[in-house]
Amino acid sequence: MRKYQGSEFSMNETNESKYIQQHLANERTFLAWIRTAIAIIGIGFLTTSLHFNSLQGDPIQDRIAAGISVVSIFIGLTIIIGSTINYYRTRKHINTQTFVSADVFIKMMAVVATIVLLFVTVYFFSLN
Repeated sequence: MRKYQGSEFSMNETNESKYIQQHLANERTFLAWIRTAIAIIGIGFLTTSLHFNSLQGDPIQDRIAAGISVVSIFIGLTIIIGSTINYYRTRKHINTQTFVSADVFIKMMAVVATIVLLFVTVYFFSLN
């Protein structure tokens, strides 16, 4: 934050400006999670789009394709919310010089990736 003092500008140092590199890394991590969420949502839309544009019309496959789309949207939104919470929590920890591992978030993402993989696998095996 700059304050005008006569003909000079002086910089008031904030707590965040002491840890610029860590804050920039935190922002890059947040944006990476957002890209991941968009990719997962995209996988759901792609799978559903490819299915409904094909000539096959099996009702079970239709439900599986729609389920993949719904689950991927839900997972994508969960990742966006979780990464936003994690961003602000990490920002606070950077400023207070404390460290808390993101162990729960990492485990959650492993479960999410497994669920998406299982849905896509079930869909492809149902194609005959």
